[in-house]
Amino acid sequence: MVYCGGGTCRRPRDRPPEKRPPDVRLNDLDERILHALAEDARRSYADIGALVGLSAPAVKRRVDRLRAEGAITGFTVRVDPAALGWQTEGYIEIHCSRNTSPEAIKRGLARYPEIASASTVTGDADALVQVFAADMRHFEQVLERIAGEPWVERTKSVLVLSPLLRRYSSGAPTP
Repeated sequence: MVYCGGGTCRRPRDRPPEKRPPDVRLNDLDERILHALAEDARRSYADIGALVGLSAPAVKRRVDRLRAEGAITGFTVRVDPAALGWQTEGYIEIHCSRNTSPEAIKRGLARYPEIASASTVTGDADALVQVFAADMRHFEQVLERIAGEPWVERTKSVLVLSPLLRRYSSGAPTP
């Protein structure tokens, strides 16, 4: 049995109760339905039912329950960044000044449309940011703007040469 809270599986249990969403219990069928939807959110309930051995109405009831419980937080489309003119991808490690909270980092980065994801991390850096840019010069400009934020002490960046594997799944991988 997998435990998920707010759509993120295996969420640490040491968060303060007021900040942690209620835990959602997923059984094997729920996980299989979520993985099918993660592969293609436009998949019909009948198609998913055929994959997991349920009727279309039974799949719909489960999806409705998973949405109500917060395991499914929404449906979206994946777009190739290059189709939008974003030809350059890179990651920026951000090293922050003392006592910079994750919320302050989030607020500071939220206004950058080039940032695809940002996370606090273990290790020397405080945060890791995934950036898409039109070209090298654009990436450099984004890097300079981030490095100029008052709460940033230093940055370290790497550019992606070739993406090797991208998984868009719900929760933990299936064995």
